[in-house]
Amino acid sequence: MPLPFLTADRELDTRAAEYAALPHDEPDHWRRPYRPGPWRVGTAAVFLLLASFVLLSAMIIAMAGSLPGAVVCVLVGALMIAFALRLLRVGIWVSAHGLRQVNLLRTATEPWSAIASVRTRQQPVRWLGLPRTVQGQALIVERTQGAPLRALITDHNGDFLSRPETFERAADVLEAWAAEYRV
Repeated sequence: MPLPFLTADRELDTRAAEYAALPHDEPDHWRRPYRPGPWRVGTAAVFLLLASFVLLSAMIIAMAGSLPGAVVCVLVGALMIAFALRLLRVGIWVSAHGLRQVNLLRTATEPWSAIASVRTRQQPVRWLGLPRTVQGQALIVERTQGAPLRALITDHNGDFLSRPETFERAADVLEAWAAEYRV
């Protein structure tokens, strides 16, 4: 049984694997055209770790005999897990049907026929979603009718901070999807 992850003779080109484009064989399925960034994954991992501690404390409280306290701890742990999973889903998703912007509390879907253009623009952007703004690039979607959507992705959000080439590739992929499926 070959174990390539244990051998020293294989190519350890992790950088190329990290920046490899994601396949999109089935255009009818919703998919994110980029990988979640380290800030987003790290934050979700911290919340999952905290949730494990809260659930462990719920078990200890339940064994001590305080059932209402254990129920509260289980509910808090379940909310933390739900928050971490939703945080991992935040981003832009595309399919042949349109473009979907998933936020923490809501999701907005625009069909390709309602989108006039998708382009990058230099503007002040929020740093990691915090109130502080810095000069950066943002992917802007202009609708055929109505106001443009807020910036879909920026080079300073949780997926692309310190990874400008990944932002450029994701913006190019989203522009290509728009050019291919827009009517």
